[in-house]
Amino acid sequence: MVPKYYIFISLIICIFPNISYASDFSVNNMTSTWVGYSCVLIFIIAYAVVMMEEKISLRKSKPVLVSAGLIWALIGYSYHQMGLSESAKAALEHNLLEYAELLMFLLVAMTYINAMEERRLFDYLKSWMINKGFKFTTLYWFTGILSFCISPIADNLTTALLMCAVVMKVGEGNKKFITLSCINIVIAANAGGAFSPFGDITTLMVWQTGKVEFAQFFDLFIPCIINYFLPALIIAIFIPKDAPKLESKNIRMKRGAKRIVFLFLSTIITAVYFHIGFDFPPVLGMMLGLSYLQLFGFYLRRTLPKFVAKETELARIRNDMDRLKSLGSVVPFDVFKRISNAEWDTLLFFYGVVMSVGGLSLLGYLGLVSNLAYTQWDPLWANVSVGIISSIVDNIPVMYAVLTMDPIMSHGHWLLVTLTAGVGGSLLSIGSAAGVALMGASEGKYTFISHLKWTPVIFLGYVASVIAHLWLNSALFAM
Repeated sequence: MVPKYYIFISLIICIFPNISYASDFSVNNMTSTWVGYSCVLIFIIAYAVVMMEEKISLRKSKPVLVSAGLIWALIGYSYHQMGLSESAKAALEHNLLEYAELLMFLLVAMTYINAMEERRLFDYLKSWMINKGFKFTTLYWFTGILSFCISPIADNLTTALLMCAVVMKVGEGNKKFITLSCINIVIAANAGGAFSPFGDITTLMVWQTGKVEFAQFFDLFIPCIINYFLPALIIAIFIPKDAPKLESKNIRMKRGAKRIVFLFLSTIITAVYFHIGFDFPPVLGMMLGLSYLQLFGFYLRRTLPKFVAKETELARIRNDMDRLKSLGSVVPFDVFKRISNAEWDTLLFFYGVVMSVGGLSLLGYLGLVSNLAYTQWDPLWANVSVGIISSIVDNIPVMYAVLTMDPIMSHGHWLLVTLTAGVGGSLLSIGSAAGVALMGASEGKYTFISHLKWTPVIFLGYVASVIAHLWLNSALFAM
């Protein structure tokens, strides 16, 4: 994954409320068969290879693509032998449809982020921060707190990617600062997204099923603050105390940069409205939002000659040679080039994950795990374990499994599992969409191993947030 190719996976979030998995189509439990064991082994091996990406320099999409193909090949073979090919085909098509919506959604988001990068928005932010003389410590808290505050509205993934772009620009040349800031951003974005229905896919699913009402999510606000600030305070001790050693200079945004930001926000609103107002897949709103950018790109191209002529005349009057030189290299804005620059390794990685997990769900493994957790354990320990499991396996299928089983729990326990599924992904870099995306966006400076070194500190915040919820919202646990 490459920097600037910032995906938007989580508005997805608010965006795929009816996400369901192949378990809906399961007609035969195969968890105790050689096919089931083989599929689990394939998935484990694939994820092990993903974790070793920095050591073996193998793109993370490749092992999960192999995993998805082999798992569905085994499922196809076994279901064909049982005369159930149509059931397997229906499950496969269902998963492909879910991914197709995800793919188009992410492409639009990536295109907008790419457009903002091309219009030099992030270069401008970098210049502004450097000219302000912010030290690394200030920048660390600035990006972390912004991540926590923005993610409940814009979703954790988008927020993390935007803040990472700023960190990469400002912290250029200081690997330690970038690494620690990325960890801080992941924790902040996941914690901020856990107390809002629009902050994560899992919170959206809980809201859509009616387990927690919209306003009730804010009972998790203080636990989420603790989840972020406790590890952030410890990590801040190790942030370099000096300021970025970068040349201070004024960077101009290219024409239309601010309007593209406005169009991006309008696209988000459109996608959310399509879901809330019409109960349509949000991807329809995102594709409509892509048309906003395409039409604006057409306007930029058509008016470019007139703009260049006007700016050239002004630069000559002011004797601004730098401006004249920059105008000589102006090229038309090309929407389709921005689309082509999307991070395909990331998109293919999510294809592999969605299809692999969908296959395991069809075999009955998600249902098996949920049944074991809520019939043999106390709900408290089961819900706490959900967060730990979510740091290894994507929290969406884990939460979906819990909702599908629909265990009898108090309101406090439903809030607890919402909290743990949301913030548990911060324990490992692969535990959340934000972490996975930042591993690519940071150009190898934020990795699985670098995050793992701070897992004990992050775990302190996880435990503290759970205790805070149990104490502050104790009245909600009464049945």
